[in-house]
Amino acid sequence: MTEIRNVVADLARFKRRVIVIGLVVLGAFGLLCTRLVYLQVVRHTDLAEQAESNRTAIVPVVPNRGLILDRNGIVLASNYSAYTLEITPSKAGKVDDTIESLAEVIDITPRDRRRFKRLREDSRSFDSVPIRTRLSDEEVARFAAQRYRFPGVEIKARLFRNYPNGDTASHVLGYIGRINQREKEAMEDWPEEDVANYKGTDYIGKLGVEQSYEKTLHGLTGVEQMETSAGGRAVRRLASHPSTPGDTVMLSLDIKLQKLVEDMYGDRRGALVAFNPKTGEVLAFVSKPTFDPNLFVEGIDTESWKELSESLDKPLLNRALRGTYPPGSTYKPFMALAALQTGSRGPNVVVNDPGFFNFGGHRFGSPEGNIGGVDMRRSIQLSSNIYYYSLANEMGVDKIHDFMKPLGFGQVTGIDLGGELRGVLPSTEWKRNAYKRPEQKKWYAGETISLGIGQGYNTFTMLQLAQATSIVANGGVRYRPHVVLATRDTVTGQIKSVIQPPAENLGYSPANVAVVREGLVSVVTSGTARGVFAGAGYQAAGKTGTAQAVTQAQNTKYNARALEEHQRDHALFMGFAPANDPKIALAVIVENAGWGAGAAAPIARRVMDYWLMDQYPSEADMAAIRVGKATAPIGKPRPAGEMAWPASAAPAAAP
Repeated sequence: MTEIRNVVADLARFKRRVIVIGLVVLGAFGLLCTRLVYLQVVRHTDLAEQAESNRTAIVPVVPNRGLILDRNGIVLASNYSAYTLEITPSKAGKVDDTIESLAEVIDITPRDRRRFKRLREDSRSFDSVPIRTRLSDEEVARFAAQRYRFPGVEIKARLFRNYPNGDTASHVLGYIGRINQREKEAMEDWPEEDVANYKGTDYIGKLGVEQSYEKTLHGLTGVEQMETSAGGRAVRRLASHPSTPGDTVMLSLDIKLQKLVEDMYGDRRGALVAFNPKTGEVLAFVSKPTFDPNLFVEGIDTESWKELSESLDKPLLNRALRGTYPPGSTYKPFMALAALQTGSRGPNVVVNDPGFFNFGGHRFGSPEGNIGGVDMRRSIQLSSNIYYYSLANEMGVDKIHDFMKPLGFGQVTGIDLGGELRGVLPSTEWKRNAYKRPEQKKWYAGETISLGIGQGYNTFTMLQLAQATSIVANGGVRYRPHVVLATRDTVTGQIKSVIQPPAENLGYSPANVAVVREGLVSVVTSGTARGVFAGAGYQAAGKTGTAQAVTQAQNTKYNARALEEHQRDHALFMGFAPANDPKIALAVIVENAGWGAGAAAPIARRVMDYWLMDQYPSEADMAAIRVGKATAPIGKPRPAGEMAWPASAAPAAAP
C-alpha cells in the first residue's frame, strides 16, 4: 500500500531542524569567539606573562660577600670561586644509589659522604645539597659528559669564604655556614625586602663579625632572565640586573698584635682584650685555644666537629666574650676607687694586715702573710687581702654593686659582637632572684667579705675587666667597646665610619683616680710585677691577680700539685700604659696558670712593648713566655714593623 506523506509538513519540520542546528552552531561559534576575545583581549597581558615564564626563568645572582680587613688593611676574610657537585634529593631518586654511581665518575671520599648526610638532615628534600666541592676542570668535564645519567645532580659555580690566616682571630671573625632549617624559619619574620635579598643565598654568618655584620657583608642580590628549553635547561640570557657586592668591613683589630698574643699563649687556655681607652677601639681580642673557621665553610665533617665540641679545652668557647671568671686581686683597684668615691675610706687610712681577718667565727687568710700597716696605695702595691676584706665589710654588698655597675662589671658592654655573657655582679636583689629556697635567698654578711678580693659570687668576662680598666685609665670616661671602625662601599670606594654612642663621664674625682693610678704604678715599679716590667721604655700601671678555679675548703692550704690541671688557680693581669697618658688598656687571664705575675703579666708587657715601642719578642723570649717562665724580656727585641704579616695575609688591593 502506498504511503501518503505530507510534503509540506516534512519540509517545515526540516527547516525547523536546520534552523535549530544553525542556531546551535552559531551559538557554539559565538561562545568560541567570546572565549577567544576573553583570552586574546581581556587576559592578554596575564597569559603573555605566563607564556613568557614558561619560556624564561628568573635566576637570582648571589652577590660577592664583602671582605673583612684589619686596621692596617690586611685581609682577614675573602672569597674564591669553585665548582661544586650538588644533589637535589627530591629529583635524584634513590640518593644512595646516585652517590655510588657518581663515585664511579668523580672521587667522593667518606668525609664527603658524612658531610652530605649531615647537610641533608638540615635541609629540605627540594634543596640542593653539595656532595663534592672544589671540583677540578677535569672532574667537571667528566661529569658533564655523563650528566644524562644523573637526574637531580648538577654542577654549580659558587663563591666560597676563605680565612687566609687560619685560626688567627677566629673568635672575632666567626665563620659562615649553610643556612639551616631553624634559620630559614627565622627569616620568615624578616622584612619582605630582606627575604627577597636572600633568594639564592645558601650561606650566612654564624658567629663573630660575620654574624653581627651579616647584612652589610652580604650585598644586594641581582637577577638574570634566562631563556629555557622545554626540559628546563638554560639556553641563553635575555636580560640581567647585576648583584651588588657586600661592603668591606674594616676592623680596629691589629692582626699582627692578635697573632703575637695567640702565639704567646702556646698550648695554654685564656683570654686577652686590649683597648684604646680614648676611643673604645678593640686592638686585640684573643680567646685561646682557637679553631680554623675554614672547616665550617663547606660544612664541617662529623669527626672535626666531634673533636672541637668534645675537647676539654673548649676551643669553640669565646673566652673573652663568654668566659666568666672571678677577677681575683685585679678587683682591688676598683674597690679602692669605690671607697674613695663613696667616702667609705680615705687614701691615708692605715689598716693593719696581720695575715688574717676574723669575721663571724671564720678566719679569712692571706697568702701575703703579716705585712703590717698599709694605706690605700700600699694595699694595691702589696695586694693586701686584709685591707679589702675589711673594706668590703664596711661598704656592704649593695654599695659595692652600685659602684661597680657603671664600670661595666656584670653588665653587657654592648660590643658589636653577639653572644656576650653578663656574668655576676652580686647584690641582695640578685641573690633573691637567683635562688629558689628561702634560706638561699638571704644575703649573709660573711658572703660580702670575699667580694673585696674579687672572689665569692663575682664572675666577670675579660671584656668587662678590660673595659673597667680602660675607664680608670681614661679618668672615668667610658666608651662603648667596638671591633668595627668603618665600612667601605665596594662599588664607590666610599668609607663610612660606624657611629658610636658618645662617651660618658662617670664623674670620678681626678684626685681619687690619681690615688688608684699611683697604687697601680707602684705594682709595676716595686710590687708583684716589678720584675716583669723592669727596663720598660714607658711607665706602665697595672695589677696582678690570682683567682680560684674551684672553691677550696676552709683553712685548706692551696697546693697546685695536688690538683688536676683544670682545677688550679687562674693567673690575671689588668693594666694600662703610659700611666699618665694611656694609649692602651688591657686585661688578660691564663687559665690554671697560678700566679698572675708569672703567667699573665709577661704577656701584657709584650703587648705594651709592641703597641708603644714597636717591639716584637725575640725567639728565646717567645719560648719562655709560652711555658710561663718569662719575666722581663730576654734577648734582643725585633722591630715589630719588620716582622712578616701572618701567613697568607696581605694588604687589600685598592678599590
